[in-house]
Amino acid sequence: MANAQAPYEALSPDLVLDAVEVAGFATDGRLLALASYENRVYQVGIEDDTPLVAKFYRPARWSDAAIAEEHAFALELAAAELPVVAPLVIDDETLLEHAGFRYALYPRRGGRAPELESADHLAWMGRLLARIHGIGARSQFRSRGAIDTNTFIRDAARAVLASGLLPDRLESIYRERTDAVARLIDARFAGLEPIARIRLHGDCHGGNVLWTDSGPHFVDLDDARMGPAVQDLWMLAPSERALDALLEGYAEFRDFDHRELALVEPLRLMRQIHWAGWVAARWHDPAFPRAFGYVGEPRWWEQHLNDLAEALGRLQDD
Repeated sequence: MANAQAPYEALSPDLVLDAVEVAGFATDGRLLALASYENRVYQVGIEDDTPLVAKFYRPARWSDAAIAEEHAFALELAAAELPVVAPLVIDDETLLEHAGFRYALYPRRGGRAPELESADHLAWMGRLLARIHGIGARSQFRSRGAIDTNTFIRDAARAVLASGLLPDRLESIYRERTDAVARLIDARFAGLEPIARIRLHGDCHGGNVLWTDSGPHFVDLDDARMGPAVQDLWMLAPSERALDALLEGYAEFRDFDHRELALVEPLRLMRQIHWAGWVAARWHDPAFPRAFGYVGEPRWWEQHLNDLAEALGRLQDD
C-alpha cells in the first residue's frame, strides 16, 4: 500500500510483475523502468510475445473518474485510427488495481524523437493534431479540470509556499509576482473571449511524440485537460517558423482561431510556474530531490523570480 510521503515505496519489481500476471499475461521476468516522475512506468517482458508497458498512477493525483476520462479519450482517438497509444481493455476495464495501486497496461510502441525543425514533420503533426482536436471538440471532460490560472498559477504558488523550498526572504516577492501574473493572464483570456475550450493532449511536447518510418504517434495523455487548441501546438514549436509549419498542416483538417496566438506567452509562463509548483508539491517523493536537487537551492528561486519579473514586463507591454 502506498503512503503519502513515499508513494511508491511498496512498488517492488515483484509487485509490478504480479500486477501484470493478474491481468492475464505471463511475464518472463524482464522489467525495465522507463523515464517518468509523476507516475511509475515499466516495460514488462511477456512470454512469447512483445513486451507491454505498465503505468502505475500516482496515488491521490487523479480520481478514478478522471483517469476513466483519459482512457476513454485515448480509446476514442484510437478508434478513429489516429496514432495515439491507448490502454488495453481487459475484462471491459482499462483502470486496474493491485495491492493498493491503480495501473493500466499499454502496448509498447517504439520510435525516435520528431525533428522539430523539419517543416514536413511539423506539418504532419499539425494535421494529426487537427484531427485529434476535431474529436476532442465533440465532448467535454467533466473530471479532469482545465488549463487555467487557478490550477497552473494559484494552486502551484500555494504548493511552493507550503513546501519550505522558497527562502523566507523571497516569499512576499513570490506572492506579489505570481498574483500579478495570474491577474494579467486572466485579463488576457477575458479579452479574447469567447475562446473554444476542447479536450486536449495537454502536454504535447516533443518527448510525447514518437516517430517511426510510418510517421508520428502520440503518447501519455496523463495531463489531458480542457483548454484552447494552441496549448497542443506551441510546445512543439521551437520558433515562429516552426509554429507556422504546424499551423499550415493543421489548417488542412481544422480551422484555427488565430486570436489564440496571443495566448502562447501566457501559456508558456503558466507552464513555468506550474512546473515549480509540481516539483514543490512532490518534494517528499525521494525521486524529486534526486532529479531536481537544484530546486532546493536559493539561487534557483532567485532566478525563477527574475524570470517572472521579465515575463511580467512582456505581458504588460503587449
